[in-house]
Amino acid sequence: MKYTEAKFGRVFVIRLEDGDIVHDAIEGLAVENNVSAGALVILGGADKGSRFVVGPEDGRSEVITPMTKLIENVNEVAGVGTIFPDENNKPVLHMHMACGREDETITGCVRTGVKVWHIMEAVLFELTDVSAIRKFDSVTGFALLSPGAD
Repeated sequence: MKYTEAKFGRVFVIRLEDGDIVHDAIEGLAVENNVSAGALVILGGADKGSRFVVGPEDGRSEVITPMTKLIENVNEVAGVGTIFPDENNKPVLHMHMACGREDETITGCVRTGVKVWHIMEAVLFELTDVSAIRKFDSVTGFALLSPGAD
């Protein structure tokens, strides 16, 4: 385990609107308001055609091949996520959502394009005085959270 400490900064209460792409909208808000790190909660509706990353094909293979799922109708969603800067100081959202309709639920990462159906509500808690960044890891191919100096 690796960790660092942070302090709370500002709190943003956000309404995403019909057609917004979740990760684009949140990262755009972060850039516009100089938020480099934070934690989020979100809820609302995901529109048909939204795509989630729902796991790797084989979690222990040397090459990680992501699986995606396209939702075919409007779904209710609830999610949590974090924002930390990448190695170029660009804020990057990592968010997972549980997404369901009637008796079917999927959970996945929003990175491949979750589209807002009418509204989503989010609260972004800015973190300050933190040195954590996302660093590219050649083994996994992911930009992994690096909490402090390695």
